[in-house]
Amino acid sequence: MIQVCNDPESLSEAAAGLFVKRSRHAIQIQNRFSVALAGGHTPEHTYQILAQPPFRDQVPWAKVHVFWGDERCVPPDDPRSNAHMAHQTLLDHVPIPPDQIHPIRCAQNPQQAAKEYESLLRDFFAGGPPHFDLILLGLGENGHTASIFPDTPAVDEKCWVVAVFVAEQSMWRITMTPPLINQAAMVTFLVAGTAKAQVLRRVLDGPFKPHDLPAQLIRPTSGSLDWIVDKESYRELIKTKESNRSRSKGDSYDSAR
Repeated sequence: MIQVCNDPESLSEAAAGLFVKRSRHAIQIQNRFSVALAGGHTPEHTYQILAQPPFRDQVPWAKVHVFWGDERCVPPDDPRSNAHMAHQTLLDHVPIPPDQIHPIRCAQNPQQAAKEYESLLRDFFAGGPPHFDLILLGLGENGHTASIFPDTPAVDEKCWVVAVFVAEQSMWRITMTPPLINQAAMVTFLVAGTAKAQVLRRVLDGPFKPHDLPAQLIRPTSGSLDWIVDKESYRELIKTKESNRSRSKGDSYDSAR
């Protein structure tokens, strides 16, 4: 499903509303809600909205378990840290038990951190599939999602969690992999801005080239895949649809003639 919002503000409100809905539904059924958060500017504003009424008061925070889809291997108080951003914008402002917040700690040894995070997930899901209730993802201008970058080993990885070195950033990162993400009950991409328009069109409407566009690998096996986007990021897809309609009308005219 693709939900097109007027602007980034309405996109963030829609994502916050989804968080509330999914958390209440999961807790009603299984008495807990497991969510993997994303980094990035668009999710950041979603977290800010979630931390304020009325959304904050609608989430049963005592039964929420928070994980991260990926993390930069920097100190925990580094502004580039996804966990640091989530604490600043959301987690420090809601009554969630500290032992239900599960950051990726990878500043020292990325490979060991990846193994430890996978072990944590296997314990949490009691040896079964990693069936997250909600995974939030962003979309990079180069087609990456989480820290699954083009032409890196993470694209083909079978483990749940892996360490990747991103050469252009000279940085190690830890990421969940497609085999894990695709087990989720719901995966939702949040995409905003003109800069994302071309890559969003390629991911959703272009040929399947997962080594170039790793976001195309996200295809839940039994859950749902949703996109919440704003009009600016969706504009190239609108042009494609209008062009296809025009060609279709032309074909009909030619055949009728």
